[in-house]
Amino acid sequence: MKARLLPALALLLAAAKAPTPVPSPTASGAPFNEETEHVVQPGETLGGIALRAEVPRVLIIEANGLKAPYAVRTGQKLAIPRTRRHTVAAGESGFLIAWKYGVSWPDIAVANGLDQRATVRRGQKLLIPTILPAPAATATPAPSSPAAAAPRFNWPLQGPIRRGFAPRGKPGYHDGIDITAAEGTAVRAADAGKVLFAGEESTQFGKLVIVDHGGGLTSAYAFLSRVTVKEGDPVRKGERVGLVGRTGLARGPELHFELRRNNRPVDPEQQLPERD
Repeated sequence: MKARLLPALALLLAAAKAPTPVPSPTASGAPFNEETEHVVQPGETLGGIALRAEVPRVLIIEANGLKAPYAVRTGQKLAIPRTRRHTVAAGESGFLIAWKYGVSWPDIAVANGLDQRATVRRGQKLLIPTILPAPAATATPAPSSPAAAAPRFNWPLQGPIRRGFAPRGKPGYHDGIDITAAEGTAVRAADAGKVLFAGEESTQFGKLVIVDHGGGLTSAYAFLSRVTVKEGDPVRKGERVGLVGRTGLARGPELHFELRRNNRPVDPEQQLPERD
């Protein structure tokens, strides 16, 4: 009798020790607890998505305007609102923190109950809200023209693109493009504007220049070896703003170049002239 029970007991123990099935990877490839957008898979429920994403169910409901009974359907795209945390480093300003995260300083100030004019202090812990874009309005097709309008911006320098743009919310996002060039090559303003920042950013960008072009458009020039303008300076299109370097997170002599609209990164190559 005892001998007959042993195989059955072994099967029960094996079943008890069997690993819990791991959910399939997300459609974006990002871990569930890092996704900012989730594509609903067959069999998923809102509660299960919220649990794996580690975001309260009510926040996902509000962010996506879902109505009771809050059912989701396969293939539906859900925005996952995340609140990130940042500890202020030495030399950081509210402006630079807002730039890093692609969120306006007023939004960060509101999330933390701060006066927008307040200065941040080293070691201060800040909540960085996720700002979800408003639904795009239906665009009226523009009348066709025989010749497309010339791009507003010029290339800040010529050289091979080592790394291209990749939008946020996906693995390996990249807010701009990295252009390789010899150290000391002149970096020129992509358009006329006013210098918003010119100095050192120690964690990512190294020596950095940010230019305001009006209408919510800004450009940034990072990894510089030298900055040749000052904050508040007016700059002309094509005027030198710095020299190529390898500061910050540069992999070698290169320029990290960004274009932003209302502090949201856009693909620079779509805003620049075609290269020969």
